[in-house]
Formats: sequence, C-alpha cells, structure tokens
Amino acid sequence: MTNTIGPAEAGPYDNDPAEAGPYDNDPAEAGPYDNDPAEAGRYQMQHDVMNLAGRTQLAEDKLWQAVLARDARSDGRFVYAVQSTGVYCRPSCPSRRPKRESVRFFGGPDLAEIAGFRECRRCHPRAGVLPAPGVEHVRKATRFIASHADEPITLAALASHVGTSPFHLQRTFSRLLGISPRAYQDALRARRFRRDLRTGKPLTGAIYDAGYGSSSRVYEQRPTGRGITPAQYRRGARGTSIAFTIVNSSLGRLLVAGTDKGLCSVKLGDRDDELEQDLRTEYPAATIERERGTFAEWVHALVAHVDGRAPTIDLPLDVKATAFQWKVWRYLQSIPYGETRAYSDVARAIGAPRATRAVARACATNHVCLVIPCHRVVEKGGGLGGYRWGVDRKRRLLQKEKQ
Repeated sequence: MTNTIGPAEAGPYDNDPAEAGPYDNDPAEAGPYDNDPAEAGRYQMQHDVMNLAGRTQLAEDKLWQAVLARDARSDGRFVYAVQSTGVYCRPSCPSRRPKRESVRFFGGPDLAEIAGFRECRRCHPRAGVLPAPGVEHVRKATRFIASHADEPITLAALASHVGTSPFHLQRTFSRLLGISPRAYQDALRARRFRRDLRTGKPLTGAIYDAGYGSSSRVYEQRPTGRGITPAQYRRGARGTSIAFTIVNSSLGRLLVAGTDKGLCSVKLGDRDDELEQDLRTEYPAATIERERGTFAEWVHALVAHVDGRAPTIDLPLDVKATAFQWKVWRYLQSIPYGETRAYSDVARAIGAPRATRAVARACATNHVCLVIPCHRVVEKGGGLGGYRWGVDRKRRLLQKEKQ
C-alpha cells in the first residue's frame, strides 16, 4: 500500500493552521496571489507557520516601529513583506512605507520567499545571506502541493518531482516550515473547503472540490473545527454557542469559556470587560453569553490548580489548532508539575530542534492557559521569557508549583 506524504500528525485539527479558534470566521486570505485560490491559501498558511514565532501584539508593534524608523540596526533580525506588491524588504529600506495592514513579518529571506514574496531591488535584503540548505527543494515542493492540493500525493512522487529522496525532503521540509508535507497539504485542502462554504458553494461540491473524496473524510478531519459542522460553518458559526464565566483567583480574574464539547478559552486578567472583549475578538462569529455559575466543575478545578491545591488538571478541550501546535501543547502537558523546560528543549523533544521560534509562537497562541501549561516554558538561560497574561503571573505560578 502506498503511503501519502508525511507521517500522520497527532491532533484533532491537524489539517488547519488557522489560529482563531473553533469558530474561526476566516478573514480574507489576500496575499501576493490573491487571484489564485491555491496560491492565496498557500500564502496565508505559510504566514501562519513561518511568521516570526512567539510574537505578541506588542512585539509586532515594535517590529513595525523599526520599519517606520528605517532602523538599520534591525537589518538581519527580520524582514517585512508587503502583500499588495509581493515584495519583502529590510527594515531600513528607503522605499515608501506601506499600510500597516498590508505588512507581514518573517524571520528571514528564506521564509519570505517560500511564502511567495520576492526580494526588493532597492534594499536587497538577501545580500550576504546564504540560502538555507534545501530551501529550493522546499520552495518547489510547496508550489507542487499548492497546485495539486485536491489530489492524493505520495511522498515518493513529491520527492521525485523535487529531485531528492523522500527522507531528505521530509526532514528538510519539516525543519524549514515546522510542519510535514502531509500537514501542509491538509492545511490547503481545509482552507479551500472553508472558503468554498463561505462563498455559498453546495456542501457536496465543496467536499469533492477540496479533494476529500467523501463526506466521511470531512467529518474525520474536521476542517471546520471541532464542535462545528460544515453546515454550521457555512452559516458563519452563528448557530453555535459559547458560554463563559469570570471568577476571582489568586492570580486575578479568571475567565473560563466553553462549548458543549469542552473548554475553548481560559484567560487571566484584571478587568472583566477586557477579558470578555478578548473572548469576543477570539470568536467573532459565535453567540457568546455570560452565565454565572456555568462550568462550575471546571472552574473549581482551575481555581484549585492556580492555588496549588490540585497539581494535575485534566479537562476536555474544544480548541482549534495546527498539528504543530498540538504537538507542542501535548508535550507541555507532559512537563511534570514544578518543572520547566527551555523553548529549545521543547523543540528537540518534539523532533524539530530548529523550530524554537515556532515553539514560542505555539506557546503564545495557547487559548487555554493553565490547562496547557505554557508558563512552564522558559528561556534557555533561565529567564522567564514572555507570557501573554503577564510575566509576574508566570513567576508566581512557577513559584507556587515549586513549593
């Protein structure tokens, strides 16, 4: 029997790199190829997995400020790409500044080029930067997958097209992009399926055009997310509901939200209105209602965990994520209570030693803090690193766990 490309990757949402949650309304996928559905999906998916990892909004704002200031000190640290032109530049590029909403940031020229952008002829951001080994193979592979996303592709056939061995292609692809060729194709297929549903295509047509072959494959792979059917997704997820409550904890206000399938959001903060707004931004197409006393059992377990009275916590989750995110999150859940790991340790443990930045991003995009203990990941030198809910909360959590 012929194996399809890449090993199956664990996780209930291994076909979808979108990070908006189970009710993602999937914003426009504009990019340098926005007239070509396959290329548009390829661009957006690559942006999701290759963009500077672990970046908070504050960090992204700092990158943008460096671009506005034409800060030459930032050259070599990152490049920025402009969707409307399909060009990527150094931060110090003398060209006219683009609109902020058109800009995407990448860790270097290789990732920007694989995502479909070309080098700026004014600032030459690739000058002095050698291409990563195997980058041409990966670029050729992504183009082939994008043009055949709705067809079965074997790893052997893909490697033959690229001109390398299956083993080498699998390893190089995963090293550079952080996901396997199989997960990459699944992501494009799922994105096309969701786009077709949004534009009104009949369900049967969307299933076969995306390459699923049968409705059973759709329900197995859940391209629209857990807890939401394709029919509901076609209506914008407006037939679904999220309930939430906010309670006191030793780390401040604690928001707990979920569906009838499980938890979809756990947040820490200081103000109820800010926590609620964050939840509504996270799931814009869902019906969201605050219900005092909802999910009482889950809330009690989380509060006890925060207080140090319940070292282990095992609650049902309804969170949409990429295969790579789930791989990271499951490893985080295996870190013993009271211990920490460096980002690089996590990358090595999941078999992607060069994906430290992607690991950091997976931690930063964790929707359910505490249940998935991203606070247990620290910097290699012992520094706490970032934490979406505040470094002070991270410090207090770790101190309490070590007591």
